[in-house]
This record gives sequence, structure tokens and C-alpha cells, in this order.
Amino acid sequence: MKLNELLTAIQPLQIIGSTDKEINGIHFDSRKIGEGDLFVAQVGTAVDGHTFIDGCVARGAAAIVLSDSSFMPKEDITRDHGLAVRPTYILVENTDKALGLLASRWFGEPSKQLTLVGVTGTNGKTTIATLLYKLVRALGHKAGLLSTVVNYIEDEAVAATHTTPDAIELNGLLRRMVDAGCRYAFMEVSSHAIAQERIAGLDFDGALFTNLTRDHIDYHKTFDNYRDTKKRLFDGLKKTAFAVTNKDDKNGLVMTQNCPASVRTYSTCALADYKAQILEEGFDGMMLSINGKEVFVPLVGRFNVSNLLCIYGAALNLGFDELDVLRVLSTLKPVNGRFETIHSPKGWTAIVDYAHTPDAVDNVIQTIREIKHEGAKLITVVGCGGNRDKGKRPMMAQIAKRGSEQLILTSDNPRDEEPAAILKDMTDGLNAEELRTTLVIEDRAAAIQTACTLAQNGDVILVAGKGHEDYQIIKGVKHHFDDHEVVRKYI
Repeated sequence: MKLNELLTAIQPLQIIGSTDKEINGIHFDSRKIGEGDLFVAQVGTAVDGHTFIDGCVARGAAAIVLSDSSFMPKEDITRDHGLAVRPTYILVENTDKALGLLASRWFGEPSKQLTLVGVTGTNGKTTIATLLYKLVRALGHKAGLLSTVVNYIEDEAVAATHTTPDAIELNGLLRRMVDAGCRYAFMEVSSHAIAQERIAGLDFDGALFTNLTRDHIDYHKTFDNYRDTKKRLFDGLKKTAFAVTNKDDKNGLVMTQNCPASVRTYSTCALADYKAQILEEGFDGMMLSINGKEVFVPLVGRFNVSNLLCIYGAALNLGFDELDVLRVLSTLKPVNGRFETIHSPKGWTAIVDYAHTPDAVDNVIQTIREIKHEGAKLITVVGCGGNRDKGKRPMMAQIAKRGSEQLILTSDNPRDEEPAAILKDMTDGLNAEELRTTLVIEDRAAAIQTACTLAQNGDVILVAGKGHEDYQIIKGVKHHFDDHEVVRKYI
């Protein structure tokens, strides 16, 4: 693609050099730059991409997009300085945003050729995006998925490394969806992705809001910043798009304030466009009334009632028949690592769940307590990730302790932190009496096995925090570890 054609996607502040040249590829990773490529110099939290510009030029970069004018050339670069390729320098206000816009143009603006729906919020994003993808395919349409667990192009699985990929990978996947004949695409939209402009240039036809609780404060610094970042997805919708928001969350209507799209609401306890109530509930599913129609779904928990209402509302806004939607909802299974049940021959049940925020842990515990038999114990195994929000650690321990008959604190993904230090932060949330009856077992496999040993007929074990993850990150090294495998090995 010609550079001058590519640059129509952005509004440069200054250009030095020719734009009448062919571009072979776009990269923000300087190590990938080859002759004829365009390099976008992003300012990261740890590294400034501008410091790699000279290396990219030496490797034959055809163009440099930058936001720091001090790195613009100080001399006439049209003169021959012995370079095989004389680079063009493009100064922009924000290279993060420019990368998103350029990536979209580079891949032929694939989001405009799809019905693209984004899902944001603290909890429930993976379940909603994944089940919408499955629902639409069950109704006979080709679709793609971008999620925390795995990405899909129709039925082709593509490994996921982030909740929302970087702008180049993201637009590349959307392009592949278009080429595969997909009509719909559903994607999780993380607050990091919005803040870092990874979704710049995407054309959303719908946006869904789940809920908002404490998370990623280490990155956003304040809850207000976190909330306002999420809101940007709805602020940027076009008039012809739709928004479906959770009226039960106090921030649900905040998200859609001044939203130019058509707004619909869902609720389990208030007047809303889409309503539901639980008629019967067990560990294998729920009988629900959704907008007055009864349907059995193989999912559990009030939080999943909200998720299903969001899916139901989104499907209706996409134009699908209500009865067809309800029929497919009755067949959808839980997403990997989201309230997955494993039954022991000894009569106890283990539940593996991704809950890794205070609110998510509380929701799962309350759901279990509503379902389990009177007198049965809830044994909770939970930890907290390293290099993340430390403020939620004592809160998670408090919530887990007060909702469980037995609490076992353990390691999650310690990353670069010492597991013992993370556990100390968690135990700081417990008083002396609570500490006396709490087990602290750093080794996660040993903690899960201990829970299985303690469980008796009718008891429930909650293994929280990692869900679908099949690894532990310790001192920068990824080790294989799967909560499901450990439970089943013990059984």
C-alpha cells in the first residue's frame, strides 16, 4: 500500500520526506522492522519506542510515525546519507491512536465489513462474548470471537494472549474473519485496550456493559478513571448502533449518558427492557422467566442471569427472533473456567471459576450458598495475582472468609512478587480469630488437594482465580498448571 494512501487514515501534524512510496508492513515492535516497513513509535509504561527509531532507520524503515518532535530530523533528509531507503517522518499527536487508525486502513477496514459488537465491564465479558458467538453460529450465521480465553475465526481456534489484542493483531484477525465469510464478530473490550487506543478506528455496531467493580486500579490509579475509560466505548458509538446496559449496576446508566446510539436496559430487580427471575436453581442449571417466557438454561447463579439477559438483549437488537434466541440459550454450556462443576464419586462438588476480583468472588460464593444443601460446607481456595492491584487482596480474603466454612489462601500467578508477600497482604484483611481458622498453603496444587481431602459428602469446593488458565507465572517463567487437572487428578 502506498504511504500517501495509508496516511489518509490519520491527521499528521508534520511530514518530512516523500509520501509517494510503497509500504511493506506496519510494526510497533522495532525488532520486526524490515526494509520498506513503517514503524510507529509508541510510548509505553516501561519503554519509549522513540528510542528505537535510529535502529529502525538502519534496518531500512521507509517511514516513521512519532509523537515526540525532538526525534524529528534536524537536517535535510532528502539528501543521500548512504541509506538504502530515506525514511519519511510523520509527526502525530498520539501514536497509540495513530497505530489503531493505520492498522484499520492497512487491513482494509475490516470492522466496517462485519457487524461488530463489543463487551466491556469488570466481570462477565468472556461469558457474554463467547455465548453470543455460539448463539449466532447456532442460528446458522458465520461469526468470529475475540476473548480472554481463545479467539475464533468461525471454528478455527487462535490462541489469545490478551483480553483485547494490540491494534495490528486485532485488525488482522478481523480481516481473517471477513475473508472467512463471517458476518458477525464479538469481542471483549478491556479498559487497557480503550486507554491505549487499541480499538481506535474500529466501527462498532453494538456495545454491551456488564458491571463495574474494583479492578486494575494499579493501572488506572482511581476508580473514576477506570469507569470513565470504560464509558469511552459508549461515547464513541455511531447513531445507528445500539447499547445494552445493566440497570442493576449503579454505573449502568452512567455508561450510556450522552451515548448517541439506541440504548436498552436489562435488570433482575428493576423496570427494564429485558427482565428475568429465577424460578428454580441447582448446580446443573436454572429455570428462568425471561420477559415472561420460561426457559431452562445450563448455567448457574444470579450473575449469569444478568449475563444471559445481556446476551438476550443483544441478540434481539441484532434482529434475531425471540423464540429462536430462547431456544438456543437453553442449549448453551458454561464457558471454560466460568462456574465449571466437577463432581466427585464421594459426593462433593468442585467448582472452578475465574473470579479474581472482590465482587466476582462474592457473587460466586453467594450463588453456591443459595444452591448447596443446608449443613454442607463451602471450602474456598483462592489467591491473588502478583504485580496487580494490592488494595483488593485483603478485601478478597475478607469476602472469601466470611462466605466460607473453610478458607484456604494460596498462590495464584505471583509473577515477579514473592508469593509469601502476596499472602501476607491477603491475611492482613483477617482478624485474629479468622486467621486462626484459615489455612495458608503457598503451593496451589497442595492447597487444592487439601480442600479435596477435607471435603465430605454434599460439600462444595470453590477453586477461584484462574479459571481457564492452564499456567502459573513465577518469576517471569510460565509453568503448566490447570486447576481442573489438579481436582480431577485427586478424584
